[in-house]
Amino acid sequence: MQRRHDRKASKNRDQFTEQEKQSRINHSKRSVGRHEVQSWTTATKQSLCLMWRKVKVQLMLSMSFLVAVFWYCRRLYSFLAQLLKRWSNYLQRKLIRNLSVLTEVDLLGYSAREWKGKTKQAKHMREAYEELFWSYHIKYLRQVRRDNYCVLRAVLFQIFSQGIPFPSWMKERDILKLPEKLLYSQGCNWIQQYSFGPERYMGPNAFGKLRKCMETLKTNWAEISATKDHEERGNMCNTLFSDESKEHKLYEAIKFIMLYEVVEAYEQIKNGEEPIHNLFSLLLARDSSSDPLSFMMNHLNSIGDSICLDQVELFLLGYLLEVKIRVYRLHRFNTEEFQVNYPDEYRREWNEISLLTEDDRYYHIPLFRT
Repeated sequence: MQRRHDRKASKNRDQFTEQEKQSRINHSKRSVGRHEVQSWTTATKQSLCLMWRKVKVQLMLSMSFLVAVFWYCRRLYSFLAQLLKRWSNYLQRKLIRNLSVLTEVDLLGYSAREWKGKTKQAKHMREAYEELFWSYHIKYLRQVRRDNYCVLRAVLFQIFSQGIPFPSWMKERDILKLPEKLLYSQGCNWIQQYSFGPERYMGPNAFGKLRKCMETLKTNWAEISATKDHEERGNMCNTLFSDESKEHKLYEAIKFIMLYEVVEAYEQIKNGEEPIHNLFSLLLARDSSSDPLSFMMNHLNSIGDSICLDQVELFLLGYLLEVKIRVYRLHRFNTEEFQVNYPDEYRREWNEISLLTEDDRYYHIPLFRT
């Protein structure tokens, strides 16, 4: 009995041991599973952290690069803007310095700046400017460079800016052939003594240079007068009258045309004919211009160099260009000579241009506003 009990107890112990063993195995398996899960989670976290560190470094580098690029572009933009501004100011100063006919300014403002004093002359000039402003509706003026081409510049600038076409006689004759005609057809070999203003005596090269001057006048006049848009024509004039070399050629061409017409009038008088206009008789009656050669040597050669056109030559200029030149002479204010027309006899169809002078030497361009 005891033995059966012992076997039963032993069997129970074996079963218990077997269950405990199985339990331990199961527990061990569960522990291993949890460990494997924890290990996988840890490895994943570590991989993600490592990847984030790499991405973070790349992001930081990229952000730093973008900030550096932005800063560089901003500095570059600022530098280019300053450079462009300086260049624009330089070009503007250069253009203003070279432009021989400046942009319009207020008439009374100009008068107040130029004639500040309390002298009798200053008061007289201010009154003359006020008369122009209130009675003649001249509100602005354009200053013209003060040199010995001044009056020619003021006249031609207005002819070009208004789009005034060639005078009728110039449409019928080719002005490019005038130097050749004067030299060969009329035998005026003395035109080799023609002087081009500040350039003085040119000698044998005078003929070729005269032809270039005539070409410059004809080409620019035709091109500008054919331009109908007022703003575009104004820009063309500003460009032309900021080129000193071209400018001088224009004025020398006009001077030569004046000489050519005097030669023709002189030949008519010599042949007992009446000149086309009585101003030629007046011009040739002067001791200093009794013939074309003396007119050239004593008057034309010095224009642009040491003298301007005088009153008689202004008559001739208006007649040849077929424009009525109205001049307001401020130093003659309150006299009959305050306003003078050159020439005094003109055709109704002629265009009108205006000049303003304080001393009959230097001229400006008055601008009317109603």
